[in-house]
Amino acid sequence: MAIEQVGIVGAGQMGNGIAHVFALAGYDVLMTDVSTDAMDAALALIGRNLERQVSRGAITAEARAAALARIVTTPRLADLGRTDLVIEAATERETIKQAIFEDLLPHLKPETILTSNTSSISITRLASRTDRPEKFMGFHFMNPVPVMQLVELIRGIATDEPTFAACKEVVDRLGKSAATAEDFPAFIVNRILMPMINEAVYALYEGVGNVASIDTSLKLGANHPMGPLELADFIGLDTCLAIMNVLHEGLADTKYRPCPLLTKYVEAGWLGRKTKRGFYDYRGEKPVPTR
Repeated sequence: MAIEQVGIVGAGQMGNGIAHVFALAGYDVLMTDVSTDAMDAALALIGRNLERQVSRGAITAEARAAALARIVTTPRLADLGRTDLVIEAATERETIKQAIFEDLLPHLKPETILTSNTSSISITRLASRTDRPEKFMGFHFMNPVPVMQLVELIRGIATDEPTFAACKEVVDRLGKSAATAEDFPAFIVNRILMPMINEAVYALYEGVGNVASIDTSLKLGANHPMGPLELADFIGLDTCLAIMNVLHEGLADTKYRPCPLLTKYVEAGWLGRKTKRGFYDYRGEKPVPTR
């Protein structure tokens, strides 16, 4: 089927980035969120990010205006029923995602493809709670969406070939690259990335090095653009912990046990950049390590 109108559930960090790239690629975007303020903030941020692309010469002012005109917001989840492709980009909690799909199902066209931007939750399990498991896929964008080139396409056990082909075509039109992942806990990127971050937290927890020395070691010793603790703050420590729990529970291997220090930071509400404190304190002019 031809995909021209895309519905996005969630106007947060991932949702607004997804809306940005789809609108720029010529798709009509309908975005919803439980918070009207979040949708207003998302539109403002998309406008600023597009303007930054104009200033760098990446896009024209006309392309920016056209992209913004293609994004419409609605407080009603049911309105997304008329779209060709739905991308759920809500909080990384399975119960919330299931409730969204359950509320959306009665309003969908028969041919609408459902996808989730989940970074770790079973696509097969999410799909099984819908009326169209064959038209359900994982559509996992990397953060920040406008910058990162990869999209993980994850088939559930029931996903059919036309659905996969349609989603792959969308990725191509966005100018991004697709990696096909099987439906196992955390897929490819986070299956490899999160244990590395968790091990960095263990190194901090056990006193092998402090925050600055661990991050400097990986930046200069492994040529990583960002240290693992800095990256964890950027992702969100609550998200990192949630993915480690999915790995630990789904694979039943102690090597995926979340570090107690990571749990402690999340319990404190120190979730990284979004709360101004994590492994670094972001409340001053420049980030300062908290350990």
